[in-house]
Amino acid sequence: MTTEKPAVTVKKTATVKAPAPAKKAAKPVAKPATKKAVAKPKPAAKEPAKQPKAKVVHDSFSMPKAEYQKIAEIKEICLKAGLHVKKSTVLRAGLKALGAMSAAQMKSAITGLEAVKTGRPKKS
Repeated sequence: MTTEKPAVTVKKTATVKAPAPAKKAAKPVAKPATKKAVAKPKPAAKEPAKQPKAKVVHDSFSMPKAEYQKIAEIKEICLKAGLHVKKSTVLRAGLKALGAMSAAQMKSAITGLEAVKTGRPKKS
């Protein structure tokens, strides 16, 4: 007694090939000039090593509405002078100006500010 296993048939599914990309037209090859006519490139001056870009830090802060509106006023003044600036640029320029002050000037500028309650306001 021989037991034969039934033949298993496997259906092959048709594969769809993507159309071949269109061939680009061949550009005419220019003949190289003679050695005498070819100008040798001058060695480039050594470029200073590129400094890596400083990483940007994202932060949030609170300020009184009047001081926030002052940023918009400064932006308008810059725009009239032909300079388009962002809020962050105005704030960075202010920090640079503060950094250039003496300790006494900085103290008087900072103590003249209105105290702001820290943290997020409660949801109503």
